[in-house]
Amino acid sequence: MPMKKLLVASAALLLSVGAAKAEEKTLTISVYGFAQDAFKKFLYEPFEEKCGCELVVETGNSVERLAKIEANKDAPVIDLAVISMRDALAAANKGLTDKVDTAKLSNFAKLYDIAKDPNGDGMSVGYTFYASSIAYRSDKMKVDSWADLLADGVVDHVALPNVTTTQGPLTLYMLGKALGDEDASLKTPIAAVGAKKDEIVTFYVRSSQLVQLMQQEEIWAAPIGRFAWSGFSKMDLPIKWATPKEGQSGGMNVMVLTKGSKNRDLALEFMDFWLSTETQTTLAENLVDSPANKDVKVSDEIAENLTYGADTVANLHLIPSQVAIDNQETWLSEWNNKVGQ
Repeated sequence: MPMKKLLVASAALLLSVGAAKAEEKTLTISVYGFAQDAFKKFLYEPFEEKCGCELVVETGNSVERLAKIEANKDAPVIDLAVISMRDALAAANKGLTDKVDTAKLSNFAKLYDIAKDPNGDGMSVGYTFYASSIAYRSDKMKVDSWADLLADGVVDHVALPNVTTTQGPLTLYMLGKALGDEDASLKTPIAAVGAKKDEIVTFYVRSSQLVQLMQQEEIWAAPIGRFAWSGFSKMDLPIKWATPKEGQSGGMNVMVLTKGSKNRDLALEFMDFWLSTETQTTLAENLVDSPANKDVKVSDEIAENLTYGADTVANLHLIPSQVAIDNQETWLSEWNNKVGQ
């Protein structure tokens, strides 16, 4: 074979081998559907550039995404998923996830302690969390305690989350603390809400409903997640974020590795990239996620719209995942009996 043809053939062979390798290096992740344009710009594309691989991103609600992982447990089609703490424990209990080899995460030591092993089983790592407290009209009322939501003269200007929402059990959990009963059944706070149910303005299902109610002065206070705060802070009204004496509740989202994934090392590489100070800072500065990496530094203006800083994190009261799993049905039946809406 002439030298020129031999070189062309060799080049073609190298290209085809390279293409095959690139095709093999694909990571499939399952994520929440929000802020995907921002994630693509600040997380997915920079990682693809760094690893020379392709990210396949699947989105959907938690129920759909977990169902897909379970349906394909014998031949996984997802390598890494981001879900809530509670869903992570439920998935681990069903044998759908694997232990996270944190020795392969160069950024692991930079995480806040509560994010390192959220469920205490080594099966997940937290990447973002949020505080839940009370947005309130500071010219109309004071909030020193979660119990102030049910006070006479205030309760008829309060919206509370329905128990079926993420915020519902968090609010009841903190109300229970304020009322001196921390029993996991939440019977005492549910009964206290039930006693005032006819005075409470509404039991909301979406926090987006609240901004209009606050604007119209129908409500003075409502428990919300920090991710919903920006809508209130932009109003031309004296609205504050409460720091009750019992503390704030909240939630954490975590990353898990699917059991039997053939792309374990690449999944860990992506996990580490997401937890890096650089990536977490960029996501925080663009108000996409609150950082779980304690080395992240942002301006006061940015911090105002995030769950940020060691003091805030230290005062978060998260409902343990197993408690939530074990008591979900009890909460719903108690709520239906006492509140019924």
